[in-house]
Amino acid sequence: MLKKQRILVAGGAGYVGSRLVPALIKDGHQVTVLDLLWFGNTLPKKVKVIKKDIFDIDTNTLKGFDQVIFLAGLSNDPMAEYSPAQNFICNSAAPAYLAYIAKVAGVKRFIYACSGSVYGFTEDKILDENSVAESSFPYGISKRKGEFGVMYLQDETFSVISLRKGTISGWSPRMRFDLIVNTMYMKAQTLGKVSINNPAIWRPILAIEDAVAAYLKAVATPLSVSGVFNISSGNFTVGAVGEKVREHFKQKHGRSLVVEVKNIPDKRNYKISTKKAQKILGFKPTGTIESILKELDERVGADFNFADEKHYNILVFKKTFKNRRSKN
Repeated sequence: MLKKQRILVAGGAGYVGSRLVPALIKDGHQVTVLDLLWFGNTLPKKVKVIKKDIFDIDTNTLKGFDQVIFLAGLSNDPMAEYSPAQNFICNSAAPAYLAYIAKVAGVKRFIYACSGSVYGFTEDKILDENSVAESSFPYGISKRKGEFGVMYLQDETFSVISLRKGTISGWSPRMRFDLIVNTMYMKAQTLGKVSINNPAIWRPILAIEDAVAAYLKAVATPLSVSGVFNISSGNFTVGAVGEKVREHFKQKHGRSLVVEVKNIPDKRNYKISTKKAQKILGFKPTGTIESILKELDERVGADFNFADEKHYNILVFKKTFKNRRSKN
């Protein structure tokens, strides 16, 4: 177990960061956030926030930090496809640049938020970290390139950990409804239905509580540890997730939901093994689809303002870049 750390979290005001930063502080770490605040700031008031682009900081900013966690970048396929150029800048170049200047500044560890999307579309296999990453779409490719850039810098003085996370869902102060379980929950509450784009597609689902736990484990693990780790709460078909949402609303809310199956082709289909993370990091997931839905009931509920565009990354992203273009 490492001593308490001074940690910079890039993208720390986002969906995961808004849960992770308070957890890091609770563990006794000193945390600073680097974020452009596209989605606002729901962090505790005592957290220091540097509102700058990653490319506008230098080694002087990072001197004195023990670890850097990279949560920044574009977060899903719709954003990547809306602006492939910005996607590759944010997801490939930015983490490599930040890791490079962190290493020069004397930071001892860099933790990168990768994605299971790097695996792309696979047939009925359970994939480990040695499996070929076959994504052929902008988001998955950019996350793989970012991972390559940061892992290349690893040596005996600079630990690098990449977490290939499943699709995250659950409550955060900076809420999102463009993630599988969260989206199904939102539509169940607002439309009385469950929409399933393709019931046969496999996804590793990651409860946000498990995502936070994985980062805490990565921070605490000895500096001799580096590597790529799959992180998930479990593998499910999209159809199975939809059925669990339907059952939840029937049992907990007494509501019978309409099930809408669209059979839309999907670019992602994969199952992952988390054995390496369990063995080396001590990561043991406890979240389930049921626990995610229970948390959403407790923290969101039926009266939440689901229509606010800030809860949908692509809407904020489009508006942000439309405004930038109009000023140029």
